[in-house]
Amino acid sequence: MHTPNTPNTPNTLNIGILAHVDAGKTSLTERLLFDHGAIPRLGSVDGGDTRTDDGAIERQRGITIRSAVAAFTVGDTHVNLIDTPGHSDFVAEVERALEVLDGAVLLLSAVEGVQAQTRVLMRTLRRLRLPTVVFVNKIDRAGARSDDLLADVRSRLTPHVAPLNSVTGLGTADARVRRRSPEDPRVRADLAEALAEVDAAILAGVVDGPEPTADELGRALAARTADGSFHPVFFGSALGGQGVPDLVEGLTRLIPPAPSSGTGAPRGTVLAVRPGPGGERTAYLRLYEGEVTRRRRLTFLRRESDGRSTEVVGRATHLDVFGGAETLTAGNIAALTGVPGIRVGDRLGALDDRTAQFAPPTLQTLVRARNPAQAAPLRTALLTLADQDPLLHARPAPSGATALLLYGEVQMEVLAATLAQDFGVEAEFEPGRVRLLERPRGVGEASAEMPWHDHTRYWATIGLRVGPGPRGSGGVFTYETELGALPRAFHQAVEDTVHATMETGPSGAPVTDYLVTLTRSGYSAPVSTAADFRGLTPIVLRRALERAGTRLYEPYHAFETEVPLDALAPVSAQLASCGAEFTGTTGGSTSWLITGELPARRVREVELRLPGLTHGEGVWWSRVSGDRELKRP
Repeated sequence: MHTPNTPNTPNTLNIGILAHVDAGKTSLTERLLFDHGAIPRLGSVDGGDTRTDDGAIERQRGITIRSAVAAFTVGDTHVNLIDTPGHSDFVAEVERALEVLDGAVLLLSAVEGVQAQTRVLMRTLRRLRLPTVVFVNKIDRAGARSDDLLADVRSRLTPHVAPLNSVTGLGTADARVRRRSPEDPRVRADLAEALAEVDAAILAGVVDGPEPTADELGRALAARTADGSFHPVFFGSALGGQGVPDLVEGLTRLIPPAPSSGTGAPRGTVLAVRPGPGGERTAYLRLYEGEVTRRRRLTFLRRESDGRSTEVVGRATHLDVFGGAETLTAGNIAALTGVPGIRVGDRLGALDDRTAQFAPPTLQTLVRARNPAQAAPLRTALLTLADQDPLLHARPAPSGATALLLYGEVQMEVLAATLAQDFGVEAEFEPGRVRLLERPRGVGEASAEMPWHDHTRYWATIGLRVGPGPRGSGGVFTYETELGALPRAFHQAVEDTVHATMETGPSGAPVTDYLVTLTRSGYSAPVSTAADFRGLTPIVLRRALERAGTRLYEPYHAFETEVPLDALAPVSAQLASCGAEFTGTTGGSTSWLITGELPARRVREVELRLPGLTHGEGVWWSRVSGDRELKRP
């Protein structure tokens, strides 16, 4: 048992439940809450009355769309459960949850087994070295598997696993689990063999003797689970409750609690935001250091898409700490209100440069109101939604449309339903297409002297130089002019307009990784206004960018596909015809594993063709892996 953080404060565990669609995440959350007295009865996904899927669309569709937090207590451990979406279109929600977790439960279905999304999730969990246990759900369903499924886990997810319980009556309503005790010599031998691959001390005992004792295996299991190199497996049923006590005991025994440091300034992350009546927002804050009390003034920092940082300031007018405490302490999560404009991902305390685990969305669509009279309400609704979810990147487009970035078609359908139900706007979405980016090719300069005439007279002098910036820098604006030469409002007007103008480059794509320098400036008091600088800046910037030139880039996916032996040739040919560049072909005993990179615009085509080429046995996995210059036909 872990030592409590303080004599009066229980341990806190922030546990994420991750899985592919329909593996039973929400059902497991309901079971955990019910079994530990947090809810009076079990909710049902089909019945639409679950605790965490509280949105109307989530209940109608029976899927999790937004991460949600619920809590229960077992012994001296307070557990915050973060239920995450399983559909790949909502991977951004999973991204946010991963950052605040102390450990994870990776859920599998004993019937469907390892899915493509399961492999993506396990890859990410292992890369983060996040303590993760595996729960094999639905052992009481017809078609459930045990030994075969474990073999799939070892070959397709990770070899470093061991079951801590076994099943009798598998695939029937009478399915039950039994703990595998290390006191049993056969269990001890199996566990020692599995742990020897990741623990040097156990390996030494297996090879040279003496054989590891049950206590030594228990300590090694806890240590290797804690460092993310080994994954205990539990079988069970969320609906029936079998195996859930084993899972809870494993979580509290094997996953270290969140560290608690009450000293220093508070530091935390906003993992979710929920809109409320009157536009007020409820933010879910995970705290890493310090304390937060009601009425405390808080300053959040935000990294904008162009690389700039901004402040969001407010006061915690309401603070609802999970577990019922009055004060939010390090390691715990609370829902707070009172910070206008707060967004997912905002940081309390210092900003960090944490690398995203999942790529940003690359599917771009245009949205229009079905009724032209609702064009303005539609744009307002989309900007509101994008403000809650910055990855949507809503921006105006020609002809009254709004451009959005999305992950896929399901997300598009959910967004359409949200607009209709929550905002009363019927929207039409154009078919999604892969978003391209532009980068400056060289350096270009332009300037304009006041009074400048271009249908409008601008009382401003502006000189700008445009050039390429470092990869990944976004957009950077700097000055060569003397600070103070312009009033602050004029400086800000130029900078803000530069970044806004770069959202549409000469080829129509957003410009990124640019460095814009203000080389000349001037104004005439009291005639000049900020509007003069906002109006003239795009004219000068576009001329400078035209002289610099730009190149178009398209996103690429790194892919892996596992195919039967006889499908290697046709699958390889299909990939090659879609522009794939191969990095490896391995295997050959039972299947082939093909790896490489592929233009993102061709990924869907390959996904649709793969089942026919592999008789339904091919497995596909891909993720955005940067971009390359677009090859002109």
